[in-house]
Amino acid sequence: MTESSPTSAGTAGSAAVSAPDGGPGARRGPVVLALMLAMGLAALDGTIVSTAVPQIVGDLGGLSVFSWLFSGYLLAVTVTLPVYGKLSDTFGRKPVLIAGTVLFLVGSLLCAAAWNMASLIAFRVVQGLGGGALQGTVQTIAADLYPLKERPKIQAKLSSVWATASIAGPALGGLLAGYADWRWIFLINLPVGLLALWLVGRHLVEPARTAPRERVRIDWAGALAIFATGAVLITALVQGGVAWPWLSAPSLGLLGGAAALTALTVVIERRAAEPIIPGWVWRRRTIAAVNLSLGALGLLMVAPTVFLPTYAQSVLGLGPIAAGFVLSSWTLSWPISAALSNRVYTRIGFRLTAVLGISLALVLLLAFPFLPFPGEPWQPALLMLLLGAALGLFQLPLIVGVQSTVPYGERGTTTASVLFCRQVGQSIGAALFGAIANGVLAARLGAGTDLDTLAPALAATDGIRRAVDAAVDYVYVGAAGAAALALLALLTLAPRRFPVLEEAAGDGRSGQEAGAR
Repeated sequence: MTESSPTSAGTAGSAAVSAPDGGPGARRGPVVLALMLAMGLAALDGTIVSTAVPQIVGDLGGLSVFSWLFSGYLLAVTVTLPVYGKLSDTFGRKPVLIAGTVLFLVGSLLCAAAWNMASLIAFRVVQGLGGGALQGTVQTIAADLYPLKERPKIQAKLSSVWATASIAGPALGGLLAGYADWRWIFLINLPVGLLALWLVGRHLVEPARTAPRERVRIDWAGALAIFATGAVLITALVQGGVAWPWLSAPSLGLLGGAAALTALTVVIERRAAEPIIPGWVWRRRTIAAVNLSLGALGLLMVAPTVFLPTYAQSVLGLGPIAAGFVLSSWTLSWPISAALSNRVYTRIGFRLTAVLGISLALVLLLAFPFLPFPGEPWQPALLMLLLGAALGLFQLPLIVGVQSTVPYGERGTTTASVLFCRQVGQSIGAALFGAIANGVLAARLGAGTDLDTLAPALAATDGIRRAVDAAVDYVYVGAAGAAALALLALLTLAPRRFPVLEEAAGDGRSGQEAGAR
């Protein structure tokens, strides 16, 4: 069962394009290195900054609002992903990647020069505006460079960048903050980014683009509406239950405003000649199913990344570094599993491979509450190792598969929509699971108790340790629910075989539908 194949012409009014040379040659190696460096900038950002927070707050103050160092960056990345995806399809990948990298580096330089917490948060938003281009465009160029059978290789390399960043970032951030100055965690981006820019400018050759039959119109109204909707929604999710109660006027007002802006965005996008988020992203079953599935992935990823370090320190009694290694075990198995996933999906198809991966993840997430109290560190580490392998088998076939169902001129928009849904899922997950964890703690330890108030004394008493253990157990059950939603989306919406488009020999260009996988 397949969906109707998308046309190879791209959207109306866009320049006609063909794919860049993806065959073996002198250019591809340096371009891959540039992509890994650019992705490394985005991957290192969160982990390297988090370890320097004490030094930053000690120097600039602003303890009550420092969380916006991360929330502001996340907001800017999330809301710009669809915009950059559309721009890369319209004007080409290279100018978008160069512009995004330059903006990220300007933001980094400004962050290093920040004079108070407010200015640093503002400059982090500038960084995030560039970071959206890094994440989305790098993934799109990777798909352009390699034909379908080789895409797991480049995706595994990009996954390994995230794995390396999760381990090296905290150590590097701690060293720079402790022995140099916290401003160096931003300045270190400059040589890496400049090298990436030089490699992209010199070696990435895009296809010749024929002039469009009519002037390209940019949907600025849609871009602004998407930005406003994302800003209001993510502010509500990040600040709700933290800066104000969930049922307070600020939360209800922001959520209501987000709903109204969503409706307005739909109206604007339906009327736009070249919408930022075109309707076909949701009308095509394959893309819609992958968007929903990876949105659920973003949701479930919050459980280990946010709450497992707290569990390891409070329940298992580990130090921060050892707790980080418990979490990092899944970053070791994820890229390996992703790299080997093509051996599976070439035999049983993209959908069934993803179903297998998320089913295993569901079982592993449900197994977490059955770990003994207090247990040994190797037990959650083993679960995380297996979970990373399961999610590598789930995520990469869906990304490679959905990129292979659209022509070159639609690949940037499609990739950005997938990443956008995953980012929104993470924002929702942080708010939802934070509320679950704090609710369990309040029920067991008394009203007004949450993870923030317990932070100075996480392992002080057996009662606190058991309460944290129960809270994290509930969070993992919630993550299992997110895995079940992803499984349901695949089983009910995704076609049994993805309609893969034919690729021109030696490149990643998509043409007519060649078959299903």
